[in-house]
Amino acid sequence: MTWRSRWLWVPPACLAVMVLSCGAVAAADKTKVDRATKQVEQGAKQIGQGKVGPGFKEMFTGIGHTIVEGAKFSGNTMGEFFRKTFSS
Repeated sequence: MTWRSRWLWVPPACLAVMVLSCGAVAAADKTKVDRATKQVEQGAKQIGQGKVGPGFKEMFTGIGHTIVEGAKFSGNTMGEFFRKTFSS
């Protein structure tokens, strides 16, 4: 198998793992992730309106918050999945 054909299998495999691990988990509180995502959108809109300095600041702050809150959310949902799976 060549490197190119191996790389064609990586994204579908990662997607399958994510779907299987998150599919059985009840949805946790996702409001902080959504709030951070909206902050990125607001920053991008400000840049589009010509407010480049404040727009970039808002957008990159939102990106940082989205990464942090997304990691927390993913960790919590994966923790719930493993607790429910292996507690029985």
